[in-house]
Amino acid sequence: MKYYQVIILPSAERDIGGAYEWLAEQEAEAAIRWYNRLLEVIFSLDTFPERCPLAPESEFFNSEIREIFHGRRQHKYRILFTVSESKVHVLHVRHGARLALGETESSEG
Repeated sequence: MKYYQVIILPSAERDIGGAYEWLAEQEAEAAIRWYNRLLEVIFSLDTFPERCPLAPESEFFNSEIREIFHGRRQHKYRILFTVSESKVHVLHVRHGARLALGETESSEG
């Protein structure tokens, strides 16, 4: 089995920090659980990251961007990442209700 090095880029770290702070203001213990589970999901990408589908963002960029989800209902987050050789680069962690990167409100239906 091939293993990948998972690298969380600064942009994703900022996204995670912002989401954690917002959740912690609502309920501190829930924020800790969310954060710990988020890291589990992210680091699960060390094996077979290609299992995850292409993200809508792939059509706007020159590289394949994949996504995996964390959370449920109104707390669902999309983890966006690329795979190259033996590395997974986590680009962003975005709330599921947000538009795709590169998408504008006028491009919605």
